[in-house]
Amino acid sequence: MYALALHGGAGPRPAGWSGAREQRVRDALARALEVGRALLSDGGSALDAVTATVAALEDDPLFNAGRGAVRTRAGTVELDAAVMDGAALAAGAVAVLRRAKNPVKVARAVLERTAHVLLAGDGADAFAAEVGAELVPQSYFLSSAAPSSDDEAAHGTVGAVALDRHGHLAAATSTGGMSGQRPGRIGDSPLIGCGTYADEQCAISTTGHGEWFIRTVQAYDIAARMRYAHVSLTVAVESAVMQRLPTLGAAGGLIAVDRAGTLCMRFNTAQMYRACVREGNEPEIAITA
Repeated sequence: MYALALHGGAGPRPAGWSGAREQRVRDALARALEVGRALLSDGGSALDAVTATVAALEDDPLFNAGRGAVRTRAGTVELDAAVMDGAALAAGAVAVLRRAKNPVKVARAVLERTAHVLLAGDGADAFAAEVGAELVPQSYFLSSAAPSSDDEAAHGTVGAVALDRHGHLAAATSTGGMSGQRPGRIGDSPLIGCGTYADEQCAISTTGHGEWFIRTVQAYDIAARMRYAHVSLTVAVESAVMQRLPTLGAAGGLIAVDRAGTLCMRFNTAQMYRACVREGNEPEIAITA
């Protein structure tokens, strides 16, 4: 049995929201979900599925990752991403990438080709070139980036979690950061345990106010609740996202899957772009509650 979930960011309902815009988002989520579902249905690994799913979201200018990344206050784009293979507790991440078309693929290369977990800045860019990642000029991102003065509108991120037929779990997350952020700022997405985490019991990808998700080590917090408090994934997610985070003023959400194929997609904002599918069931796509 396989299961897959993805998110495309959580936050307030954007100004000027329309039915046509909602349909474009739904169609984009459906396309990305199908990329991962097809891999899993053919017996592919959870790690392959989340990497491919997130890469598809990075290629779509509707989301704040890859092509659709927002700008820093310097007018540039800086990209972060991470992947984690729960079966091996193996992880790879990159931060402050400037030219890689698909940061999640570079993060995957860090996992597979280095003894490190996280590469950042010039070193990450050099590594991307070294491993043959597709490189693009900043204009590729800037042509689609939509700077905003509304900090709350800049919390979008994309991510995916999966369980494959071998019982293995994986997670991946990618982001263009916060609109107007200081150059060099790194959020939770590439930080293992904060925005991305997977082990033998669950896989998590978060989206929202990254600074709070770093402070709470949010992705690992879900796994810890399950391991040490012996609660279910559903209880762990509910208590974290809907009870603890709001008391801290932390806005956002997360997607998660456990080794039984239980899927959770919870958020404490007005909406979260999300989709999921389990083997034998029809895909589910949603934006608001």
